[in-house]
Amino acid sequence: MGLWLYVLFRDLFQVYSFLIIAWIVVSWIPPLRTIRMMSIVGWLVEPYLSIFRRIIPPVIGIDFSPIVAYFVYRFIESMVFNQILPHALRLYGVQP
Repeated sequence: MGLWLYVLFRDLFQVYSFLIIAWIVVSWIPPLRTIRMMSIVGWLVEPYLSIFRRIIPPVIGIDFSPIVAYFVYRFIESMVFNQILPHALRLYGVQP
């Protein structure tokens, strides 16, 4: 039972990671933001990205906060799926 949850969460994290990348690319091409699918992507990732926008100001008019947010997200993902969850699953006798 634990293994399928591990796979599900890992896949969800990866999908969200791709959504962040898609939104970063779309931010460079503003007309793409009007596409309905991209507005849904923005709706999903903006709450996370807004945390970093409050902390990291634009430099010379360029907003680097989404890139920093992406790398922080990937770091957290790596810690959760390579360090924390495997040990927790082993406690229950499941090998990820």
